[in-house]
Amino acid sequence: MSINPDDPRLTAYALGELDDTERAEIEAQLKDSETARRTVEMIRRTAEVLTEELQAEPLASLTPEQRKAVEAAMAQGDGRHPVPILPKRSALRRWRIPASLAASLLIVVGAGYVLLPSLETARRRSIVPGIVASDFAQGPATRSQPAPSQRPRTKRRSGPVKKKVRPAAGGGGGQSVFSGSGGGASAGAAMGGVTQTTPIYSFRTIDLNKVPAEDVERLIEQLEVEESAHMLRDGFSGEAYDHIVANPFLLVTQDPLSTFSIDVDTASYANVRRFLTQGTLPPPGAVRIEEMVNYFDYDYPLPTGADPFSVNVEVADCPWNGDHLLARIGIKGQEFAPDERPPANLVFLIDVSGSMQPANKLPLLKEAMELLVQELADDDSVAIVVYAGASGLVLPTTMGKDQGAIHGALDRLHSGGSTNGGAGIQLAYDTAIDNFIEGGVNRVILATDGDFNVGTTSQSELVQLIEQKAKSGVFLSVLGFGGGNLKDSTLEKLADKGNGNYSYIDTLMEARKVLVDQAGGTLVTIAKDVKIQVEFNPTEVNAYRLIGYENRLLAAQDFNDDTKDAGEIGAGHTVTAFYEIVPAGVEIDLPDVDPLKYQTSPLDDPTDEESSPGLTPAAHSGELMTVKLRYKEPDGDTSKLIEMPIVDGGLALADASDDFVFAASVASFGMLLRGARTPPLTSGGAEDVQASGDLGGLTFDGVFELAQGAAGDDPHGYRAEFLTLVERATELSAANDQGQAP
Repeated sequence: MSINPDDPRLTAYALGELDDTERAEIEAQLKDSETARRTVEMIRRTAEVLTEELQAEPLASLTPEQRKAVEAAMAQGDGRHPVPILPKRSALRRWRIPASLAASLLIVVGAGYVLLPSLETARRRSIVPGIVASDFAQGPATRSQPAPSQRPRTKRRSGPVKKKVRPAAGGGGGQSVFSGSGGGASAGAAMGGVTQTTPIYSFRTIDLNKVPAEDVERLIEQLEVEESAHMLRDGFSGEAYDHIVANPFLLVTQDPLSTFSIDVDTASYANVRRFLTQGTLPPPGAVRIEEMVNYFDYDYPLPTGADPFSVNVEVADCPWNGDHLLARIGIKGQEFAPDERPPANLVFLIDVSGSMQPANKLPLLKEAMELLVQELADDDSVAIVVYAGASGLVLPTTMGKDQGAIHGALDRLHSGGSTNGGAGIQLAYDTAIDNFIEGGVNRVILATDGDFNVGTTSQSELVQLIEQKAKSGVFLSVLGFGGGNLKDSTLEKLADKGNGNYSYIDTLMEARKVLVDQAGGTLVTIAKDVKIQVEFNPTEVNAYRLIGYENRLLAAQDFNDDTKDAGEIGAGHTVTAFYEIVPAGVEIDLPDVDPLKYQTSPLDDPTDEESSPGLTPAAHSGELMTVKLRYKEPDGDTSKLIEMPIVDGGLALADASDDFVFAASVASFGMLLRGARTPPLTSGGAEDVQASGDLGGLTFDGVFELAQGAAGDDPHGYRAEFLTLVERATELSAANDQGQAP
């Protein structure tokens, strides 16, 4: 039997006020009511926010006169006890006290659950007009107010003051006081380098001293109603994403080298899919184009030599600009048969904090981990570390053949408390190191929504902790779950610095893809610190831009520096990168560059040998570019070099491989979702992602046509699903343009 979401016992459960018997009874009933589970999560998160806010408020103090009056009243009794004596609270009284808070919060639920994950963000970001209690010239008749000259000065924070939100139903009339601006769910605000999906609104401050007393309450209610409407319309959320700056075109005569770290993460694609299937366009920061492209497998040949991966390059006409070329660099890692995989020492690091209670978080996480456990060999081992307010080892290292013990430990996990991720990370790595297998797979698998809120909480400190632990030889996989408060920015960086990969699990099907179908790539690292450097030939190329990999760029000198961290490749992984190339002789509009004082100026015509004394004989070889890769063995410290010259074979887009065209369609889809036009050709610097528009004439419909014609072999249906997502994005984009709900 499921529990009623209005049951006051939910508040006591959320606040940890039930005994073991009562808590077990509520948990059993919660399994059958997702609405009740979400209610509990809302109450728990709200209590955390309110507690933090109250702790931050300055303590009120009594004047000496007030203190004397209180002490005198207590001493005399005044017909009451000198010291108040509170009766022992019954269970029902325990529920009623906090339930009054829950009842007021459930009003917000009526306005829409989109507000549930937003309370912490509302605390961090001011979105309400600047109204504070001391701004009231007159209040209700029953409330006494000090004269303006006696009124205590209110310490204002920067930005408007926060207020609670009432539902968007009802509300007084009158003229709106909002001068707000904000887009849809894709609108974001850069905040310390991290983009929140929460929109920013600008309000003109209301001076309530100038508002007639009888209009004050009506005005406040109108503010709350309109504020709630803005929140509902814009998908108010506490998710955090990095601010992405699109790579610009660069002149080959000034920047002939392009260097970046490879990336095998796929989280962005699954996360974008979540947004689209829920009926909203993703925020720009959620769209990492390289992760969109690398979500799909491509038919690159397996390695045949001593290197653990093959390198493949294909060049054809650019789909969105016929005057340009598109070069695809593809890497394919060696594969292992299941019985050839080395033994694994795995530590599951599982977030069981209160924010993980929804069905698409801890319950889905447990199902996902059970899928992975079924793939373990008898000589593999698993330990389970959990963390909430504190961390603990709930399953010591256990051999894979003991499936019952592992599944039993997973079944017993339940959520509750705040999130002390730093302590859990420490314990998980200690456990992995204690059971380290030489020559085996040693990996921590972190599963969380990334909402670390106690202990080590700052992104930089967590990243530093992971960087330090990565030196132990233990690799990291990060699995992101849920929505509303997903800290994508943090999780992506932890995987990057932990010599690992980052996947987002939105469905059990995605869990099977990552942890079963692609288990080798997820668990077994075949090469680490893999870097790519491309040198462009100025006689063949005027300019170029790297599509995606914005947060993986490296300095040219980093390519030969073996101390610089880079990406890892797992068994069977494919990695794809695109360059858009402006061939020599194609007219381009470039800003003027002042002549150099200490060096020869950039070449006016690099194809003219007489005016090109700095060119080498190789510049006239007809080579378009040279692709170089460096990598280390998983346990090595010295890199190895692979080098490959590339010539443009004049391949038309119609003659390119299906994989080339399909991958190009995914890349262009990501650029359209991000709202990026083709960046202007510049001599350097970076061009920020700007307003939504087409891509050199390519639209969502054009992306669909490209992908549909190149879907090719699709055994798992991933490419067919992509076509569905493109259709959904087309609908949502059109609705946004028309100002309609999708």
